[in-house]
Amino acid sequence: MRRCHFVTNSAIHLQRRMKFSMSAVLVALALRASAVAAFSPATIRLARQQTQLQHQVSSSSFLHQTRLISRLAASTKTEPPAAPGTLEEEEEDSSIYAVQAEALEKLESEFLKTMRDRGFLHQCTNIQELDARLSEGTPQAAYLGFDATADSLHVGSLLQIMILRHLQKSGHRPIVLIGGGTSKVGDPTGKDESRKLLTEEDIQRNMEGISKVFDKFLQIGGDNPTDAIMVNNDDWLSSLKYLEFLREYGTQFTINRMLSFESVKQRLTREAPFSFLEFNYMILQAYDFLELYRRHNTILQLGGSDQWGNMVSGTELGRRCEGAQLFALTAPLITKSDGTKMGKTAGGAIWLNADKLSEYDYWQFWRNTSDEDVIRFLKLFTELDLEEIAQLEQLTGSDINNAKIVLADQATAMLHGRECLPQIHETIQNMFKGAGESTDGLPRIFVSAADLEGDGKRLADLFMDLGLATSKKEARRLIAGGGAKMGEDKIEDEMASLTMADMDGKTEIVLRAGKKRAGVVEL
Repeated sequence: MRRCHFVTNSAIHLQRRMKFSMSAVLVALALRASAVAAFSPATIRLARQQTQLQHQVSSSSFLHQTRLISRLAASTKTEPPAAPGTLEEEEEDSSIYAVQAEALEKLESEFLKTMRDRGFLHQCTNIQELDARLSEGTPQAAYLGFDATADSLHVGSLLQIMILRHLQKSGHRPIVLIGGGTSKVGDPTGKDESRKLLTEEDIQRNMEGISKVFDKFLQIGGDNPTDAIMVNNDDWLSSLKYLEFLREYGTQFTINRMLSFESVKQRLTREAPFSFLEFNYMILQAYDFLELYRRHNTILQLGGSDQWGNMVSGTELGRRCEGAQLFALTAPLITKSDGTKMGKTAGGAIWLNADKLSEYDYWQFWRNTSDEDVIRFLKLFTELDLEEIAQLEQLTGSDINNAKIVLADQATAMLHGRECLPQIHETIQNMFKGAGESTDGLPRIFVSAADLEGDGKRLADLFMDLGLATSKKEARRLIAGGGAKMGEDKIEDEMASLTMADMDGKTEIVLRAGKKRAGVVEL
């Protein structure tokens, strides 16, 4: 067992970085030497207040050194301040618009100019060098990863898909990485607790589900050098040999650096358990970038700003192992003007797969965009010319609703095809302006006559089955609040049921949740 040495200045500042190899850390963690002390939230909070070392550490036992080094990793600043465009996470405003305005004005590549002008940029390593590579006239490969944590992506992932679409339209090759391997570990970013471990069957089913959407946004699988390709990181991660991987790559990662990543700091500050399994996620993500560089000459990783630390680690790993200049570019995490997370509503997630959310409900999600968000969303989630968006920006008062309809039409057509729009418009006309009874565009469930015999089927269950409520409790709350209707009649009783008598000879009946959401129960 090798010992970990470091040098400190007995005066004020730490003069040399503390190097703590992953191999030694794994041994320490396996022995459970000092995990509590090393990762204690109290230690982290104290570290933020410290500006100089208090003691000089001398040689001692391995376990004692492990405790001291882990504490110093949290209590000392082990990396020099980052210059704009370099590889450090920043506490202050790290938006590239704030720190590299001059460089942004001089961009020449079509892709980066599109990212800049439509509001996709947040951080980028060495943007001037990246701009030069993307302007060479030959397709460059860039990738973006999606873990298989559900059987459909939701609107929160749409920003990343749009980035890949713009990349391809700019003459470059998108690589869609499906995280069949990393889904076995679970990304800790933004989570207060460990993700539920998925089975091999769960991951396979989810991979099949989320893969469906990319054909609608990208040209995939052809012979054109800009055609997208889809890869699964399980192809290389599951075949890694543990000790060989540690010896080859473990020394390229320092614990003190890893502890500085926002995903780690947040979990520790909240005093939430952080498993060693999850701690490895950032290493696997960095290795993905190296592997894609070797296999497909991939030079750029794209992602959300919450992935910045992991992405930068990948660029550094490529430089150290292959001497390659790799790049990382992040987009901001999108929240709505009310501060809520993009992709989630009171009614549940806004799924991209039609079998989980109807075209009508998807259209309604965009139509219900707030006045403050509509122009920003037009830039991010449609391909309307910026000049046309600028004209829509001039609308005021109730005319802003016209911009929302444009947003809903454009976003829905891109995902589900323009052919679904006439039926959606007709359904809206019929529902809210009294023009007839067509319900073809509404979400629909089917019941049998036997289901409706006797006491029938609880309306709260039907609201949940239609996706008009996420739980029976929410459905009962909707009814109690006066927001639920059967046909045009308000539902008064939380325990009411739908029976054959309610059908009154009809083959379907409309259930409504509020003014803008409805679904059909059909015999």
